[in-house]
Amino acid sequence: MSNTINPGADAGGLVTTFIAAANNNNNGTARNGGGGATAASGGGGSGGSWYEALSRAWGQTLDAQASRITELSGSIGGGGDQPSNMVALTAESLRMQFVSNSAATSQNSVGEALNALARK
Repeated sequence: MSNTINPGADAGGLVTTFIAAANNNNNGTARNGGGGATAASGGGGSGGSWYEALSRAWGQTLDAQASRITELSGSIGGGGDQPSNMVALTAESLRMQFVSNSAATSQNSVGEALNALARK
């Protein structure tokens, strides 16, 4: 089947997607809300919130992984239900779980750090 995705072939692709998304999301627009949002904004009024860029990068990385899972699910649903495709779908689903947990952990850690910084 030509739509089979090798789960181990592009593990670095998620990292590349995340880095590219983070670089593209830091578009230089300041986004200061009320309260502690100033701590998350770019220093000295230059640039946008890197915390927001981080969030968007995680979102885009998760979207890319979800697309891979959807593609594999579609190929399995379309008659490609060979064991190798099922294992690939399972591997991609587990990768999604890992990336999702990593996103949540990093968001929580950075948020707590920004909160602590805002209190000082």
